[in-house]
Amino acid sequence: MTATTTGTAPADPGTAPDPGTAPDSGTAAAPGYRPRRTLPLRVEAVRQLLRRRTLIAFAVMLLLPVVVWAAFAIGGTPSSRDTGPTLIDVATGSGLNFSLAVLFVASGFLLTIPVALFFGDTIASEASWSSLRYLLAAPVPRDRLLASKLLVSLGFSAAAVLALPTVALGVGTIAYGWHDLQLTTAGSLPAGTAVQRLAIIAVYVFVSQLAVAGFAFWLSTATDAPLGAVGGAVGVAILSNILDAITALGSLQDVLPTHFQYAWADALQPHLEWAGMLQGTSVAVSFAIVFFALAFRGFRKKDIVS
Repeated sequence: MTATTTGTAPADPGTAPDPGTAPDSGTAAAPGYRPRRTLPLRVEAVRQLLRRRTLIAFAVMLLLPVVVWAAFAIGGTPSSRDTGPTLIDVATGSGLNFSLAVLFVASGFLLTIPVALFFGDTIASEASWSSLRYLLAAPVPRDRLLASKLLVSLGFSAAAVLALPTVALGVGTIAYGWHDLQLTTAGSLPAGTAVQRLAIIAVYVFVSQLAVAGFAFWLSTATDAPLGAVGGAVGVAILSNILDAITALGSLQDVLPTHFQYAWADALQPHLEWAGMLQGTSVAVSFAIVFFALAFRGFRKKDIVS
């Protein structure tokens, strides 16, 4: 299947128009056809929700706090190290401490996987099943198709990332009680203030994953192999972490997508610091905008053959 072109030459009557391409301005649309009514978000959301990978991703997010609690129950109370207490050392101090400890364990790499999965699998899987051309033949405009899948992927990724600290807070509160947040430096934060900080941290953790999301989404439009898109995005995150460990790069580390992934630790101070999180947000959002734009640009011109 090849993309249609516009011009003065008459169209070959034996050639079918490219699915997803807007009809020529001189051709009347089918009665009742409205591009904005094709592939409603609720339909796409239900389609993605019922997929096995979605259910597995959410199951992992819901079970991880229970697994961490079981590890503490079996291994006993964590002990402080010579270098000073960490979030893991004070994890059993309260439900708030436990939630932050779980988020600390998962934010480095684990949370990258569901984000890469939701964004990298969304278009490439349709192509691998040979169902993408049928969606476009509905006809669903290409930009509409991408926008629907992008918004649904954003929603599911946000839900998965935010579900982890929420479930961990519930598990931790049941196991260790509702107390003030014990800081790793000194002192504590009142529970009410700590809940607000936890919400800020959870949102920032999701925003910091947008760079990986953008790259995965672009790969999903460029390949018909879902595992290639997902694995490529995860590989970029791993590479970024490796490069971030090379201190010789100096200021170049500031543009790495994972350099500011732990900037949310600035919220665990008596006085909230925003500088690191604002830098991390600007880097992640910039990467996301560039790769989302590349995805839309490339998909408009792509020949859909599967």
